Amino acid sequence: MAQIDQLPPLRDVIAEHGLRAKKELGQNFLLDLNLTSRIARVGGSLEGVRVIEVGPGPGGLTRALLAEGAREVIAIERDARTLPALAQISEAYPGRLTVISGDAMEIDYRMLADGPTRIIANLPYNIATPLLTGWLTSEPWPPFFESLTLMFQREVAERICARPGEDPYGRLGVLAGWRSDARIAFNVSREAFTPQPNVTSAVVHLKPRAVDGTVAVRDLENVTKAAFVQRRKMVRQSLKSLGVGVEGLLAAAGLKGDERAEDLPVEAFLAMARALPELRRAPKA
Repeated sequence: MAQIDQLPPLRDVIAEHGLRAKKELGQNFLLDLNLTSRIARVGGSLEGVRVIEVGPGPGGLTRALLAEGAREVIAIERDARTLPALAQISEAYPGRLTVISGDAMEIDYRMLADGPTRIIANLPYNIATPLLTGWLTSEPWPPFFESLTLMFQREVAERICARPGEDPYGRLGVLAGWRSDARIAFNVSREAFTPQPNVTSAVVHLKPRAVDGTVAVRDLENVTKAAFVQRRKMVRQSLKSLGVGVEGLLAAAGLKGDERAEDLPVEAFLAMARALPELRRAPKA
């Protein structure tokens, strides 16, 4: 295991502070500093970058981010038991670690950005998807962050990066495909965690890209929700729940209506979302 700084091994830190992972907090600690350093490097050099980390736990990834040269790490941690361990890291890296004790779901992340900012985290599994959705739907766009490097269950990672026609493709894939270039960087085995989860994990890297500002997030969410609620139904049927002229939606996207949501490209959903407001204003027949 790599010795990236002069702090004690993570197993010793966990033992010293009695940091038994809590299932209710979605905690699974990474102890291999080789692995946390690899995660830190996924998005490139961290020199001059402010990093926001969610759920640092005993600080394995935190230490790697600082050792890799991050200008500052802002770590958001709900579990007060970990604060003494994080304080030790702060002492080892003076002026470069800020710990916010609070709920990651209630943070205004934009207010934390100062210069080049990235979000890098081994996310607690129980809040990983809503956090990602919140970041990808933030306004204005492009967002305050340069990139996201995040740990998910492998199943969720596949949904994020799925393409039309692939089994995991759904609402999350459409959203991520619209606003980012997303890729799975590498898998992480169960054995890397303490305690071991029941599933393989994966690190996903998402880089925001410029998008068509004429599409509202809420309209896209409404279209994808209707289309995927019964994903193997023909879209002519599934889109009826929107309460607008379905033929108008199909025409906007150049669809015949016998297609299925799981096969439609992101551009088709965007076209329907763009047309939705006007169709809602149209007189009902």
